[in-house]
Amino acid sequence: MNYSAIKYCDIANGEGVRTSLFVSGCRRRCPFCFNEEAWSFTEGKAFDEATQKAILESLSPSYIDGLSVLGGEPMEPENQKGLAPFLEMVKEHYPEKSIWCYTGDTYEDLLHGSKHTDATDRILACIDVLVDGAFVQELKDITLRFRGSSNQRIIDIPATRTSGSIVLWDDDPIFSTHTME
Repeated sequence: MNYSAIKYCDIANGEGVRTSLFVSGCRRRCPFCFNEEAWSFTEGKAFDEATQKAILESLSPSYIDGLSVLGGEPMEPENQKGLAPFLEMVKEHYPEKSIWCYTGDTYEDLLHGSKHTDATDRILACIDVLVDGAFVQELKDITLRFRGSSNQRIIDIPATRTSGSIVLWDDDPIFSTHTME
């Protein structure tokens, strides 16, 4: 697996201050994709042990709330294979930190569709929040927090797995109203 970028102290891709890993490779090729350069599976650098160690170290300060994984497409089968053991390691080292994952697939497709692999359930067991659904330009809404288009959902994965049905992530009400009152 390759990665195209790592952003430390990122505040755009999940709640709080985070480390964000942008994996390489995406077959979806959504029109108006914000990260088109990460479509190639060979883009960037190898996701090697030194890179994984650097990410783990970046998560250690108390002001870092967690890890976000984006792409490219993290849920491409090739990327799942590389991410599963790493996300398990992150969860083991930092159980109090959240893991967010962004995918163009829907949660339902990940469970039962062509992207489901031996690693899918392992990844979903580590993820706290899944932002799912392809970006759709016609549904773009710049007022939405942590997603680009209104068809995308922000799913609380532990609650969803417990209930057996989709449970949306609860954002702080001050942000969902777009007011500062």
